[in-house]
Amino acid sequence: MIEVNTRIHDKFSIEFKTSFVARRKVKDNDFSAYMWFFIPHNLDINRETYPKSRFYQDIKSYVRVITPKFLLQDIVGGSGIPFTNLKAAFQDLASSPTRSATKEYEYQVKMFSAITHSAARNGCYNLMGSHILPEVVPTLCAQYLQAFDEVLRAFRSLRTIVYQPTIADSIRNYFRYGDEFISNMFKLYTTLILDFMQKDAEHRELFAASIKRLQTEISRENAYRDKVGYVNLKENDAKNNRYLIYRSGVLKKYVDSDLYLNVPKKKDGKLVEQLYLGIAAGLAMMFATVVSFFFQQKFGNFTLPFFIVLVISYMIKDRIKELSRYYFAHRIGNKYFDNKAEILLNEDRIGTIKEGMDFITHKKVPEEVKRVRYSKRLMEVENRVTDEKVMLYRMALHIDRVKLNNLSHYETAGINDIIRFNVNNLLQKMDNPKVNIRHMNDDGTVVIIPCDKIYYVNIVLQFRYESNTTLRRFRVTLTRNGIESINEVEID
Repeated sequence: MIEVNTRIHDKFSIEFKTSFVARRKVKDNDFSAYMWFFIPHNLDINRETYPKSRFYQDIKSYVRVITPKFLLQDIVGGSGIPFTNLKAAFQDLASSPTRSATKEYEYQVKMFSAITHSAARNGCYNLMGSHILPEVVPTLCAQYLQAFDEVLRAFRSLRTIVYQPTIADSIRNYFRYGDEFISNMFKLYTTLILDFMQKDAEHRELFAASIKRLQTEISRENAYRDKVGYVNLKENDAKNNRYLIYRSGVLKKYVDSDLYLNVPKKKDGKLVEQLYLGIAAGLAMMFATVVSFFFQQKFGNFTLPFFIVLVISYMIKDRIKELSRYYFAHRIGNKYFDNKAEILLNEDRIGTIKEGMDFITHKKVPEEVKRVRYSKRLMEVENRVTDEKVMLYRMALHIDRVKLNNLSHYETAGINDIIRFNVNNLLQKMDNPKVNIRHMNDDGTVVIIPCDKIYYVNIVLQFRYESNTTLRRFRVTLTRNGIESINEVEID
């Protein structure tokens, strides 16, 4: 199964987070992903102006294990596998602070923190979801706060274990990193829920008790942070808040570091490429040699006609070589990818990933992709004026489910591939972001109204897994100032 979430990462970057969920009873899971970019002709993006090297500079990708999924109330309560593992690692470290015990302790701190983050995020967005009836929200809020309070108390109860004289201060700090990160997540999502309830004027009375409790819990957490020395957000203190943002970012990278996989890339089809290039050179040399032998016998050595034919044959030889290189390069591009990499977890191979990019003609776009792209146009007349360039980014992913299971401490669903595409190069030849239009008011006077000058880039995502094919389409609205919006277009 393949799931994709798309969002604006920043003013100039789009993020595609694709979850490749591998079947547990199937050893070899193979996925294919195709990203078709339909780019307006007037942006002048083509093979010459936007080569592969520039595209790969604009693409930033991460591969990580999908965070193990738990309900917030099951992290400590119920079987409480994350907390059970965490507590055992703390106790092992206190009794025998060896290198392996320290490594396991740090790993469990990171995993507990990452699992808490994922569970809190899911609980928060579920509570605020449009499918939830307002009458249910206070109950869900109470459950969320109770579960998160249990997580905080349970994690902080281990402080006495790690603060033993056998444990160095640098190792104790791993606990503080996890504690501060979990505190950050508590404040982030609890404040988000508070803001959601306060803005709902229609249900103010229904939410009144929940709002008061949320405010109490946030104030208590702020007091705790001040007590233990964590940075708190302060109004009118730019230096403090800048450090808070920096520190929060570093802690997130630290917590997630064990989920990210090592993916060292190298060029795909390198040996075959050299073989084809050698064949191209051989064909060109064969032509030049045959021509030389033939006209040498006809005109003899050191004659003017032979000299002229020799020069012309070498000119043609170079053209044959370049045409052959171009032909073989296309054959390689159709069968091979630009880059390939082994996916490593703790230096052990759990799969492979390949990627390739090229511009293609409209004739080579599959009919089902065309149907999705050209349905639901904003104006029917677009069918007669649109001239788009088509850029294709493709990826093939293989996951060895057995190795993934054996090497993971927790049961995981599969792998996330996170791609961030920077659109700066698409903006270079756009018009000014505002166009001034003269308009006559009701009183007859003429005023100038600035209007947005926008461009649309349509992206069709095509996923294949086993016998299933999924298509999704997104419309990205751009101006010269960057990304205005990204919206999914429903497929008929």
